[in-house]
Amino acid sequence: MALESLCFLRQWLREEHRSRKLILFIVFVALLLDNMLMTVVVPIIPNYLYQMDKPATSPQNLSSSFQNIVSLYDNSIKTSSTSTQVSTSPSPSPSPSPSPGLVRANSSDCPSSKSSLVNENVKVGLLFASKATVQLITNPFIGPLTNRIGYQIPIFAGFCIMFLSTIMFAFSSSYALLFVARSLQGVGSSCSSVAGMGMLASVYTDDEERGHAIGIALGGLAMGVLVGPPFGSVLYEFVGKTAPFLILAFIALFDGALQLFVLQPTKVEPESQKGTPLLTLMKDPYIIIAAGAICFGNMGIAMLEPTLPIWMMETMCAAKWQLGVAFLPASISYLIGTNIFGTLAHRMGRWLCALIGMVLVGISVICVPFASNIYGLILPNFGVGFAIGMVDSSMMPIMGYLVDLRHVSVYGSVYAIADVAFCMGFALGPSIGGSIAQSIGFPWLMTIIGLVDIMFAPLCLFLRSPPGNEEKIAILMDSNCSMKTRTYSTQEPYQGQDPDLDLDPDYDEDYD
Repeated sequence: MALESLCFLRQWLREEHRSRKLILFIVFVALLLDNMLMTVVVPIIPNYLYQMDKPATSPQNLSSSFQNIVSLYDNSIKTSSTSTQVSTSPSPSPSPSPSPGLVRANSSDCPSSKSSLVNENVKVGLLFASKATVQLITNPFIGPLTNRIGYQIPIFAGFCIMFLSTIMFAFSSSYALLFVARSLQGVGSSCSSVAGMGMLASVYTDDEERGHAIGIALGGLAMGVLVGPPFGSVLYEFVGKTAPFLILAFIALFDGALQLFVLQPTKVEPESQKGTPLLTLMKDPYIIIAAGAICFGNMGIAMLEPTLPIWMMETMCAAKWQLGVAFLPASISYLIGTNIFGTLAHRMGRWLCALIGMVLVGISVICVPFASNIYGLILPNFGVGFAIGMVDSSMMPIMGYLVDLRHVSVYGSVYAIADVAFCMGFALGPSIGGSIAQSIGFPWLMTIIGLVDIMFAPLCLFLRSPPGNEEKIAILMDSNCSMKTRTYSTQEPYQGQDPDLDLDPDYDEDYD
């Protein structure tokens, strides 16, 4: 019975490989897994490394001596030390320890901006930064590779690397192995994101459908960022270090099994069209504008994340739980924004959606320093996440549209550029933002990045009607008109598979 059920499931999956929705689900799970693994380590690794380096330190001393300030987006770790008073004179009986409420009420325990508030934890910072660095280096190689061999093998390779990285995180007990695991994650993330976005662009050739599909896929990214930290902290606290990683490894196996049955990455297929060289795409001013919107839009939250917790401690004397909760509105609104504007951006104009989003990002980050408590941060942080969702859900599809309009419709390289822009925003933002905030203060930092976003916004006007090849424009218009009964005779839309394979289950065979 079990064998018959397995054969039925395998046959069902092989039949469903014609459905684009199942391919979208695979990419969604791949991005969800990548970003959950990226953020699940945030509440685990700092405490684990500290206990590993200083096993003699008791948990009480650990919690009273260090407070970890964790960024959920750029993964930077800051550590603030609080002084403890130790009485040198003998006392007949130990004095009772003050309650947390009394300690919080005491103004001497609240950090001030004049004091040495935070010291960077170099080991943890290097560990977390290795992922973004490796991903940034790998992207320019993955893009052209997908142009040559198709999208199936790179995305499956990303699954294999991600699975290996997850297992290493679960069972590694040394800093060197954890560093290797984090670096491997960067390679796997590059394969999954570049090949996944390129696959969606090749399957969803209609601009409106493509935007909706990419918006759903970006929802997987947002859910991973939102769910990862609480998922990791709860399981680490009550079960142990290996539990969250083993669960993620099981999710990875599920996604890998779907890829084997649906995508069937068994052999390398020669490219049907020679893709535009990466350097040529990088010289395209319209692609650079779209990539710049992705970079500067995300740089706003990238600068906000490592500096806002410190500012909250200085001005609000915020509790540790508030440092993480303050960013929940941004994560939730990003999830909402990507799903809403995945479709709406096509109707209102992607250039207009990105322009409004960039202006809204700038206004929101400028308003952040005006908050006097954590409740005052809800609206501006919500605006930041929602606006970035507008920018990402409009610029990611327009990257594919620009390639269709001005170059060869092979998408690996252009989404490698998009991923590089995304990584640059989160790599440069924290490093630049920290030094600026230290020099001129947090409010001025927010004002500067807000003005940069607002000034960059008018450049999106150039994306309103970018020029293109007349023959390609005619093909795109014809494709949009016959979207409901789409055929793929003009080009091979899904590299690495049979060109006669119909990927749309609603295709009307009697149309021709």
